[in-house]
Amino acid sequence: MNIPETARTIAAILRKNGAVVLVPTETVYGLICRAGDQTACRRIFELKNRPDSKVLGWFVSGEAMLRDNGVVINDSARKLLQKYTPGALTVISETENDSTQGYRIPDNELLLAILDELGEPLAQTSANASGNPDARSCKEALAQLCGEVDFYVDGGELSDSSCASTVINSVGGELKILRQGSIFIEEI
Repeated sequence: MNIPETARTIAAILRKNGAVVLVPTETVYGLICRAGDQTACRRIFELKNRPDSKVLGWFVSGEAMLRDNGVVINDSARKLLQKYTPGALTVISETENDSTQGYRIPDNELLLAILDELGEPLAQTSANASGNPDARSCKEALAQLCGEVDFYVDGGELSDSSCASTVINSVGGELKILRQGSIFIEEI
């Protein structure tokens, strides 16, 4: 796969209102769209048959993208980002509008290239039907979805040892592990 060319193709697709793409990540297969595209975000919920009460996390390229999109990075979150990213760590932080947002900096060349092409966060979630095990192949992911995506990248079968990201809440500066994933953080 030609990463720059594929990233340009995906970015062009995602610029269309409502577009959703299926991609392999360093953890599991995932669905992505532009975080600011509410139509696409709703489509992700429909494709997964996901409850509206759950929010979508973001893929970002770094702290600057978070700041530019209203996420407040406290010292605890900054230390986690510096030590464990890029990688399979999702951090939840406060936003400027008194909400929260989960995000991670992926350790995935294609996703980073897409982020670079778009210059904005990607809303993301695993590409499995809500409540089902994570999809480790493109075929498995497509079979679980309730509808079609606009584009998909078949990156082959992901390793059985790959698992979802570790999720840590950093709101208020006190760190709390919400989901243990592939990164173990002993300092907490």
